[in-house]
Amino acid sequence: MQINGIHHVTAIAGPARRNLDFYGRVLGLRLVKKTVNFDDPGTYHLYYGDAAGAPGTILTFFPWEHAAPGRLGVGETQETVFRVPEGAIGYWAHRLVEHGVPHDVPVRRFGETVLAFRDPDGMRLALVGLPGIAGETAWDGSDVPAEHAIRGFHSVSLLLDDAAPTAAILTDVFGFREIGREDTLIRYKAEGAPLGDVVDLRVAGGFLPARQGAGSVHHIAFRAADDAAQDEMLRRLAANHGIRTTEQRDRNYFRSVYFREPGRVLFEIATDVPGFSIDEPTESLGQALKLPAGLEAQRVHIEAVLPELV
Repeated sequence: MQINGIHHVTAIAGPARRNLDFYGRVLGLRLVKKTVNFDDPGTYHLYYGDAAGAPGTILTFFPWEHAAPGRLGVGETQETVFRVPEGAIGYWAHRLVEHGVPHDVPVRRFGETVLAFRDPDGMRLALVGLPGIAGETAWDGSDVPAEHAIRGFHSVSLLLDDAAPTAAILTDVFGFREIGREDTLIRYKAEGAPLGDVVDLRVAGGFLPARQGAGSVHHIAFRAADDAAQDEMLRRLAANHGIRTTEQRDRNYFRSVYFREPGRVLFEIATDVPGFSIDEPTESLGQALKLPAGLEAQRVHIEAVLPELV
């Protein structure tokens, strides 16, 4: 059975050590994979998620030490939102204050309490408090108590000139449906997805286009159970929307294709398989630097140029 929703979100960051400190220590996410940018192996590719690195929990970064700040604009992800238990919002408001994290006062959005904040590079993030998820398994390897810990993605919001063409991709290809409208937001939900099941489209015609840099989301990846499910999505993109993707690329932990959706946001379709335990046990995820086979011969050089993380 195909489970739809968000597979992962990939963003651009500044210094790697600062990135790890914020997401690993302040937010309490697990570092589930420490590897490199396959196209720029002198740069880390860091993956954060839950205890098992499940699809729908994974936030990844390309941390360039001297990356210039990005500029939010049309054709980009505006906000990445995590799920926490409904009763944990107070804990997180206090924790953000304690760690000097810029944040807004909690607001209600589609009937849910949302606490928006920014990471050290200015990336727009939020926590949404949800009822009924306190019993879900949470990563307990940080100093964030498990009862308050983040439980994967809730949603992303996209800033667009026109919602309709993007909505057509979400509904026809990725299995979402419109469930509500509030102010300038149109909400789409993937039924049956346990995590990352919401995409909000915010129409903001006339804004400047986005400029990628530190704090910017590079792309959003949507789930495909396997190659066959991915192929069906590609068929729908071509037949119904006239969109063709890149060739499939092996990312070791999933297989991916990429395309620009009509609103100019970069979308990826990533397979759930084989997963992050393919090259190291689940209990030791993220501890060792993992390289694809084609880069193993360069390990000594790569390790020499990568910045220290601790």
